Amino acid sequence: MRHFLDIASNEAATLRTILDKAHRLKAAGRTAVPVLSGNTLAMLFERPSTRTRFSFDLAMREMGGDTIVASGAEMQLGRGESMADTARVLSRYVDAVMIRMLDHDDLLTFAENATVPVINGLTRRSHPCQIIADLMTIEERLGAIGERTVAWVGDGNNVATTFLEAAERLGFKMRLAMPVDFAIPESRIIAARTAGAEVTVTTSPAEAVNGADVVVTDAWVSMGDEDEERRRETFGPYQVDEALMGKAAPEAIFLHCLPAHRGEEVTDAVMDGPRSAVFDEAENRVHAQKAVLAWCFGVI
Repeated sequence: MRHFLDIASNEAATLRTILDKAHRLKAAGRTAVPVLSGNTLAMLFERPSTRTRFSFDLAMREMGGDTIVASGAEMQLGRGESMADTARVLSRYVDAVMIRMLDHDDLLTFAENATVPVINGLTRRSHPCQIIADLMTIEERLGAIGERTVAWVGDGNNVATTFLEAAERLGFKMRLAMPVDFAIPESRIIAARTAGAEVTVTTSPAEAVNGADVVVTDAWVSMGDEDEERRRETFGPYQVDEALMGKAAPEAIFLHCLPAHRGEEVTDAVMDGPRSAVFDEAENRVHAQKAVLAWCFGVI
């Protein structure tokens, strides 16, 4: 049984296997390959979702399996049933579970009590499936990820932290431009450097982006954030516009996990410009989810 809960808990070889499988699946086209025929994936959503929901549903169906979708409000979780009991029950019904919730510890509790594979569709701490799609997109556009420099601009959130975990495993350079009050904790940065990652931390977007191969940002206000006004005031200088992108390498690409708040963290000119790979990135969620599912079910 294999869980896929975060990037940090997987070896570089495992991540490479999943990425290579994702590339092969995309190259083969969106044809049905029924390697998961007879299997059912439960998808549990504590918060709204577009890309995670559609991509996992399509991925499972195109691999011959079925899906069941439920929100926390639709389940007894919303009325006090424990994560542990829910995991034990669902393990008797389905063959794998994908969960999208804010509390990472709840996800870990679920996985500890499940007897089927559990996949992290997003928590406040980690977004590993998104990063698989992002790495896949980078390699499509620029070649092997290990030789690249990725610049993160904005909130030191779950996506930024998961990118940092990937840098530890796969050897690319990571530059993080974050306001002090919204930065990844220093202890996490030290741990990444100790693990061998080449990480630069700054409060200057221009410094981070200078010569970078990839520029990545995310929404200034995410699900569960309550300090919206303070965030928008703080992150104003961290907007990715054409001037900032102009400081990146000539062939640099722009990524955003979406949904984007145009005019806040990124301008229309960048989102819709020639360097933007955001819609390839969104499409690649399907292929990335297929590869993750294939790994969890042991068919790669």
